[in-house]
Amino acid sequence: MKYFEKHPMIMVVIGVLGVSLSAILVRFSTAPSAVTAAWRLLWTVILLTPVVFGKKENRNELLHLPKKELILSIVSGVFLALHFAMWFESLQHTSVASSTTIVCTDVIWVSLGFCLFLKGKLTWKAVLAIIGAFAGSVLIACSDATAGIGLYGVLLALFAAIAASVYTLIGRTVRETVSTTVYTYTVYACCTAVLLLLCAVQKHNIFAFGGQTVAVGLSLAVASTLLGHSVFSWCLKYLSPSFITAAKLCEPVVAAILAVFLFREYPVAMQIIGSVVILISVYCYSLLERKNEA
Repeated sequence: MKYFEKHPMIMVVIGVLGVSLSAILVRFSTAPSAVTAAWRLLWTVILLTPVVFGKKENRNELLHLPKKELILSIVSGVFLALHFAMWFESLQHTSVASSTTIVCTDVIWVSLGFCLFLKGKLTWKAVLAIIGAFAGSVLIACSDATAGIGLYGVLLALFAAIAASVYTLIGRTVRETVSTTVYTYTVYACCTAVLLLLCAVQKHNIFAFGGQTVAVGLSLAVASTLLGHSVFSWCLKYLSPSFITAAKLCEPVVAAILAVFLFREYPVAMQIIGSVVILISVYCYSLLERKNEA
């Protein structure tokens, strides 16, 4: 790892590719969205279990998790499950570019939730960034409606972003007293349980969709979760949060480019304009948030 510590940009590139592959890999699954999401989280929990239980401090913390933190982690897992289920389903009803860009607005919804529920305050610049992200989403929605795709996929991506923001807000609270490793493991385990329950309600047998779905789930767990989001967390030790935020916003761009070559999804002008407006708004808001935290 010392080589990567000296060259963290290599890890940034790996992280961008990892998260960008998420939407692409979902498209290769032949199973319903809930099943694909369940396999992703199930594999993630399986891969993380040796890491959590292999360390005495993690085991002790997990087994003695306070009731309040446990309940909040369970609620967080429910919203994370909703995020994955709705986002994966949105990819079946709208383009990769539209879906991934709108999902990236979760940081905007976090700010609104912070103000409404945690008594935070928004500056006028932050309000402008929120309005910009909303305007960009409207442009993408209009683009899909004009193309005859409908608004269902856009709305699902939007609700997926809101669900992700609730997961983030709860994480901010719980991680004040609980380690990141134990919190994420608890949330992932609860998320897996919720997704498996959703599959049962929809009468889907997760083993009935062949090896391709299992392989897609494993690929999502490794590429998008471990080599994507986890790598970005590692990079924060060596690079500024603002730079990492900007790097994360490459996800919809890279995913859209891959979708052009793999699925022949060519974005139209209104889609491109809306995506650019959203990405600029999210990036500007992220800079404002980092400045306030500093």
